[in-house]
This record gives sequence, structure tokens and C-alpha cells, in this order.
Amino acid sequence: MNAGEKRLGPGQGSDRLSWVLIILHGFLGIGAIVGGGGLIIDPSGSLLHMPNSLLEHSPFGNFLILGIILLLVLGIMPIVIAISLITYSHWEIGEKLNLYLDRYWGWTFSLYTGFALHIWIMVQVYWIQNVSVIHLIYFAWGVAIQVVTLLPGVQRRYSR
Repeated sequence: MNAGEKRLGPGQGSDRLSWVLIILHGFLGIGAIVGGGGLIIDPSGSLLHMPNSLLEHSPFGNFLILGIILLLVLGIMPIVIAISLITYSHWEIGEKLNLYLDRYWGWTFSLYTGFALHIWIMVQVYWIQNVSVIHLIYFAWGVAIQVVTLLPGVQRRYSR
């Protein structure tokens, strides 16, 4: 650990909320890696029991591109964010894309992830032209990520 890095330890009040945020990102990432990986391995969607009729109103002929986006944006990125919220890792690109210069880049990307999840769900609902319980759950998950990220204790924890 470098002199400028912080480590997140369990116990303190804002730290508990930070762990909630880390867990939200971790489980989102794991699920999206499994789902995106399944769509990449089998772009027909049959491995994940997804009928091609789900693509009827989308610009895609199979699930490959969607699987890649899911894997990268909602899979790998939340895992990277979860790790960064624990280790305070420096990431040059993250710093450049950080709109909140008084906050650690991982905190900002936590907000970005909530928005990305909302966009993902809204586009799905638009293309599928149907709303299911899973859409509501994942939309709420995105809200939860953003609410926990914006809690004052969590903001203080990731302030510079």
C-alpha cells in the first residue's frame, strides 16, 4: 500500500455503509459476468434460456454485442469499482473521467454504474416492450447503488 492510499476496514459507521456499496457492486458484477459470459459463449441465448424473440425490436440479430456490453459495463466495471473502494487504487483514466474532483474516482464511478444500470434496464424494456419483476429489481438495485453512494457518510469516506 502506498503512502497516499487508504484501506477500508470494517467497523466504523460510514465504513459499514461503504461495505454495503462494495457488496452491491460485487454482486452486480458477478451476475453480469455470468450473464454476459453466457451470451458471449452462446450468442443465440439458448444457454441462458433467452429466446430470440427478445431481440425482435432491437437492432441486433443475436446476443453477442449485448453480452459484451453486459460483461464489460455491468460486470467487470462494478468489480473494479468494488476493489477500488476497498484499496483506493490510482487509475489514470478513472481520474480523467471523474466529474467530481473533490471525490475519489471510484466513488464517482459508483454513481456512473447506477446510471449505466438504469439505462441498461430502460433500453431492455423498450426493446422487449414488456416489464418484468427482474427489470424492477435491477432498476431498484441501480437506485440503491446511487442512494448509498450519495449518503453523507459515504461521501465523506471518499472525499479527498
